[in-house]
Amino acid sequence: MRIGRTLPPTAAHIPWRNFLHGLAAVALRQRYLKKFARELKAYFGVRHVFLVSSGKAGLYITLKALQKLNGQKTRVIVPAYTCFSVPSAIVKAGLSVSLCDINPTTLDFDYDLLEQELTEETLCVIPNHLFGIPSDVQRVKDLCASRGIFVLEDAAQSMGERHKGSWLGTIGDAGVFSLGRGKNLSCGSGGIVITNSDAIGQAIAEQYSALLAPGLISNVIALLKACLLRLFLHPSLYWFPSNLRFLKLGETIFHKDFPIHRLHATGAALLKGWQQQLEALNRVRLRNADDFCHRLGWMASRNGSIPYLRLPFLTMDGEFRTRLYELCVRQGLGISMMYPTGIHEIEELKRQFAGMSFPSASSVASRLLAIPTHHLVNEEDKKAICALLEESRASQSFEAIGHRSAGEETSLQGWPNLHGARVALHGHPDWHSRPAG
Repeated sequence: MRIGRTLPPTAAHIPWRNFLHGLAAVALRQRYLKKFARELKAYFGVRHVFLVSSGKAGLYITLKALQKLNGQKTRVIVPAYTCFSVPSAIVKAGLSVSLCDINPTTLDFDYDLLEQELTEETLCVIPNHLFGIPSDVQRVKDLCASRGIFVLEDAAQSMGERHKGSWLGTIGDAGVFSLGRGKNLSCGSGGIVITNSDAIGQAIAEQYSALLAPGLISNVIALLKACLLRLFLHPSLYWFPSNLRFLKLGETIFHKDFPIHRLHATGAALLKGWQQQLEALNRVRLRNADDFCHRLGWMASRNGSIPYLRLPFLTMDGEFRTRLYELCVRQGLGISMMYPTGIHEIEELKRQFAGMSFPSASSVASRLLAIPTHHLVNEEDKKAICALLEESRASQSFEAIGHRSAGEETSLQGWPNLHGARVALHGHPDWHSRPAG
């Protein structure tokens, strides 16, 4: 068990002064919710905004709305490597999960395979922007338009990011953001659905009208949870909750069921000044990601800028990935594994995909690690993380993959493979020990 400075894998800042607004929102609930919705409409330039309890709740009510608009279709296509919340929402909506393998250098769809997957039964396709890396949503729309297939953008990890002049989350027919802990913007929990389509907006509004609004006690509890989150996310205290197994921090769970209600008003109040806060936090993520890449020599140049929610990289194999991760945990460096398997290997879904293979998703799931980029990462943390990764590669250099030139598809722009790392690790089973303080 580690005691001492421990970085959370990801974190978003909630100013302490905003908790005063949270207290006010206990009594003035509608005022804060309506204000937040107006600000979102103006910021993203959309006509319809819905505030819900989580990102997956947002996916659920949007899927139910799309199903009502085209009830003959039931298939929803998602990347074979993505957040487990996506198939969870699909299953809860009574729809069928269909998978398309990914391009391992972009985490986006393998587009040759995606075109083959589109059928008359396909209701919608859900591209995602994992880590803030833009999916080619316009390409998905071009493939879907003539077939009458909706595009639902999973922008849970990319709020406040533009791609080719458009906000991520606004390019598809509808978009969903998450306000959960560690996202680009957070109030502890919550979700946002946006759309410019009046037909979709009306259909979502019908689903939304049936959702319960949290009452007084629920808002107070949500505020207390957000206060504890704000307190214990600090690296000087994060070691404590990270050692409590029952909290299941960092675990990826496929939820068979989950609560669906409107956003807590206290959550909306905690996000007072969110526009400036979001932009400032994303600038920090961008700078930290650039700094790590520069120090580690992972890329000579970059086209475009990504405020990575976490900075991902691939190791040689799963065995080394596990051992490197365990070292990082012991040193409190905040490096994380992300999703443990492809969607096809989720226990509750694997029978559906028996006999099917998604090799790129399986490979990425077994080899990916991600470096924290948030505002709590300091200079000493950066030195410790870089020292550990430099030691791991011994005398061999990192190989940058997925770099793109202008006009090419979006890529990880320097996502490295750690070649030679397994040999180095076997030669140094303990490596440096980071001080606990």
